[in-house]
Amino acid sequence: MAFAAPSSGVDLVNLRQHGIRLHASYGIANSSYVRMRMIKRVIRAESQITSSEPPAMKPEIDFSDPDWKKHYQEDFDRRFNLPHLRDILDIKPRPTTFSLKSRIPLGDDNGAASDMWNGYVNDDDRALLKVIKFASPTSAGAECIDPDCSWVEQWVHRAGPRKKIYYEPREVKAGIVTCGGLCPGLNDVIRQIVLTLEKYGVKNIVGIPYGYRGFSDEGLSEVPLSRQVVQNINLAGGSFLGVSRGGPHTSGIVDSIQAKRIDMLFILGGDGTHAGALAIHNECRKRKLKVSIVGVPKTIDNDILLMDKTFGFDSAVEEAQRVINSAYVEARSAYHGIGLVKLMGRSSGFIAMHASLSSGQIDICLIPEVPFNLEGPNGVLRHLEHLIKTKGNAVVCVAEGAGQEYLQKSNTTDASGNVVLSDIGVHLQQQIKRHFKNIGVPADLKYIDPTYMIRAIRANASDAIVCTVLGQNAVHGAFAGFSGITTGICNTHYVYFPITEVIASTRHVDPNSRMWHRCLTSTGQPDFV
Repeated sequence: MAFAAPSSGVDLVNLRQHGIRLHASYGIANSSYVRMRMIKRVIRAESQITSSEPPAMKPEIDFSDPDWKKHYQEDFDRRFNLPHLRDILDIKPRPTTFSLKSRIPLGDDNGAASDMWNGYVNDDDRALLKVIKFASPTSAGAECIDPDCSWVEQWVHRAGPRKKIYYEPREVKAGIVTCGGLCPGLNDVIRQIVLTLEKYGVKNIVGIPYGYRGFSDEGLSEVPLSRQVVQNINLAGGSFLGVSRGGPHTSGIVDSIQAKRIDMLFILGGDGTHAGALAIHNECRKRKLKVSIVGVPKTIDNDILLMDKTFGFDSAVEEAQRVINSAYVEARSAYHGIGLVKLMGRSSGFIAMHASLSSGQIDICLIPEVPFNLEGPNGVLRHLEHLIKTKGNAVVCVAEGAGQEYLQKSNTTDASGNVVLSDIGVHLQQQIKRHFKNIGVPADLKYIDPTYMIRAIRANASDAIVCTVLGQNAVHGAFAGFSGITTGICNTHYVYFPITEVIASTRHVDPNSRMWHRCLTSTGQPDFV
């Protein structure tokens, strides 16, 4: 299907001017930009973990075709179909051993699953990806497939235990690995994966220490895991297994998986880690291995596509709110006090936006998705002048990836291939002090950077629940025979996604969304351009 520019209605140029996302936020955009981002993401992962297959291309849409909706749905169903071990192996299912009616895993001696319990998910169960029908592309936060905002149903696979499984639990060896940076809730997920595996009857469970590095470093041994070992690890932050960035090439990891005789590998990490998981999955398929690779999305920035939120985000916002409140107390207590808080968010400003909303104390919120001027009549510094004159104090919240155009570009990258950002917090601190000194107005500035404090805490109650369910569903997905998938929340329902779709691009705050508008209403800040 070749893309045809619409002959009537709002054209694509106007859609972009209105800030309309042609489903880029859901990873089902038809723009070459999103496809290029996906290619770059997999290539970046190949710098540490080489992929054996290129990412799937998304066809363009010809809106002049009267059957375009049908073709779109067919393409959507094809792309969101979950990879399965049956695709490469001639294997037969067996009745599940998982049941909440029995203290021990089900077997031939204690009844069939279908006779005992009705708590299983059917393979044809689906959850709706998009629940709002927008009447116009100019509606706030509109996500449109075509210029007329036509409604097209898009369904994704529901997560949960199945009646039939594709592994013999007593023969399974399962591995768990945590990659990237720390995030609240890692230990909760590890714990629940172990508990659920044991519920199926798996006895051989190991942790891979320090991320993908644990597959290649001869000095790092597997960590035996059981209910007794992980029972209380959720009471602390960090990762019980340790984390690291980067790692060996894909072939080396899969060689290690074969050598260790691992049948299921649960990979906890962000988009880069998931790109690596996809490469591992593809290499396992290439070798026709009966190995399920299942991801659990972990990003404190909440920047993974398709999902309502990722675990750790709520905890990060809660902790960030406490920091903002401290900055507010400092600013309010000083003569012409200004509080400046830098929060995490390399390319997405979700933490800054939600923390600003929840605290109610922020006067200026700056995020990577919304450009701003520092100088000039409409700039941030002039607005700070106004706040000091009218309120006597002000609090500014800035995401770490905001305003990078004002800073010297860094040519260095971290072990995951991410460009090392320059420090916008320190730059703002210097510019604010310089500005008020130049205009002869005293200002007492307090700068707080709580980055590592936020990500090292334990999960709060909300995140702990999410982590528990994600851990359970990861195990259910592996036993169902899926591989190359990840699990998450979509419109409050727990679902499975193909990894290819969640790493297509980074999720961003939409400047035209209702949530960003709510943040602006709360802060009262003007447009800084």
